[in-house]
Amino acid sequence: MDTEKIKRIVATDCGSTTTKSLIIVYNEEEKSYRLVARGEAPTTVEKPFEDVTIGVQNAFTELEEVTGYKILKEDGTILKPTMPDKKGVDIYVSTSSAGGGLQMLVAGVVKAMTAESAARAALGAGAIVMETIASNDGRLPHQRVELIRRLRPDMILLAGGTDGGTVKHVVELAELIAAAEPKPRFGITYKMPVIYAGNKDAREEVKRILGEKTSLHVVDNIRPILEAENLIPAREAIHELFMEHVMQQAPGYHKLMEMTDVPIMPTPGAVGLLVEKVARQFNIEAMGVDIGGATTDIFSVFRGIFNRTVSANLGMSYSISNVMVEAGLDNILRWVPFHLDESDLRNRIRNKMIRPTTVPQTLEDLIIEQAIAREALRLALDQHRMMAVELKGVQKVRTIAESFDQTVTGQTLVNMMTLNLLIGSGGVLSHAPRRAQAALMLLDSFQPEGVTFLAVDSIFMMPHLGVLSTVHEQAATQVFDRDCLIRLGTSVAPAGRAKEGKRCMRVTLYWPDGKEEVIEVSGGQLIRVPLEVGKKVNALIEPASGFDAGEGKGKKVEATLEGGVVGLILDGRGRPLVLPQEPGLRVKKLSEWVESLDVYPAAEYRELLEGKR
Repeated sequence: MDTEKIKRIVATDCGSTTTKSLIIVYNEEEKSYRLVARGEAPTTVEKPFEDVTIGVQNAFTELEEVTGYKILKEDGTILKPTMPDKKGVDIYVSTSSAGGGLQMLVAGVVKAMTAESAARAALGAGAIVMETIASNDGRLPHQRVELIRRLRPDMILLAGGTDGGTVKHVVELAELIAAAEPKPRFGITYKMPVIYAGNKDAREEVKRILGEKTSLHVVDNIRPILEAENLIPAREAIHELFMEHVMQQAPGYHKLMEMTDVPIMPTPGAVGLLVEKVARQFNIEAMGVDIGGATTDIFSVFRGIFNRTVSANLGMSYSISNVMVEAGLDNILRWVPFHLDESDLRNRIRNKMIRPTTVPQTLEDLIIEQAIAREALRLALDQHRMMAVELKGVQKVRTIAESFDQTVTGQTLVNMMTLNLLIGSGGVLSHAPRRAQAALMLLDSFQPEGVTFLAVDSIFMMPHLGVLSTVHEQAATQVFDRDCLIRLGTSVAPAGRAKEGKRCMRVTLYWPDGKEEVIEVSGGQLIRVPLEVGKKVNALIEPASGFDAGEGKGKKVEATLEGGVVGLILDGRGRPLVLPQEPGLRVKKLSEWVESLDVYPAAEYRELLEGKR
């Protein structure tokens, strides 16, 4: 495809409830691609329509009405190519998570090694991992067979063993799958897709066992040796089977596939691809989070390794009660700067669960929702840390006792000190009434250390841009940079135990006009320094002894800090962040932070606190 001839691009993300459309046009004056408009319509995979393309056409119709561009032909297909008078487009791309997205079952020999590698491959491809089965998972064979039959996933990924190793255990897993005779979620007339990505010496046996009963696809081993993972072949096979089997069975998707110019991608897979490309393009360590109503996805690139996790029980509407159970009421209430009865909080959470589309109507409602969001994000990060680890089973220099244990847990790759870019997405972050609210939620929940740039996805267009990057990377990165990211600003947060009132760092800002500004930051203090989007300032960060800003305890750091709609945030609250236990002191500190970042309307906030005393 000749990308130089591409002038107009349309894209859709077919979500479980809403189909979101975009139109991107090459701006001749700026010599770059820019977002023109966004449209949306209800997704139509369920009755009475049962045809996803109806929702797509409705979303494009809204775009046409808003922009004056002509996108659709009379028969509902895409008008191509670009023509004068705002008629036609050059390419159409799409992602999808309709119908519950891509749901997979993963099986591996050792739970902490090959099974975990297989789960990483599936998650990286945009799947929801329903269950992981391993030879050492403690289940009896009949329990595993019953589980496979009950789950009805879209496809199964089978892995196990290093190349040249024993074939016994992976063959036993293949026999369990064959005995279960699994039926796919969609389409009763076709065989369950199974990807085999294990020991190459077991391929013939696996083919003999599963070749007739399933639609078997063999790819390279995801763990050819203990010291290395090879996830790309399995991920590519997952994408291909997603198109061939899952999408073909979903209502109307065969028509949508004919309309698009590149294969449809699972929505999370497209978001992950974009985060990965941004990290590689700028040679940085990056993390993105998408907090939804039912799930929270985290994507990260640390040390060049991409990881994705899905916290399927942590969300802000359908799964909000799970957040309450996992976090505990005390952890939620610690972020609320006024007295709130536990029973009142429980009732509010239950109401949100049964009325998932409601939004906060008062400042009090908003503060409580954002307190819950902090805990959902914190818990999702904890789960991500546990999954994004160095390879397990790899021998390193250890004690004599450890050297005999091949399943020693790997160290997490997540390092908040080396994190350069943190991107927030999802309604509670992207649609927060004030951008400072999103910034403070990210700081409180993720607790980035050192120097970190904060941003949010303005209108959740990362899926569209992720799939677009596979065919036109320049357009995707330009729109991501100029229209997708809302730059919040840079946080400077030294790690160390903060003591109230004692200096934790000194920051000297060297402004472009030659002025020097010295700012002393005390423990427990949060300071906002206005600095506009696109503006930069050189800084010398001098942490106090016992504090680390990125070069070691007490060592100076020179950095260029970039501004944003919030500006520079100098965070002296310490890492880990510890809130005062005494309720009066806690409310005082929370209120200080709210005031320093101008998080809520001052008069309304004071009125709320006075009414709660």
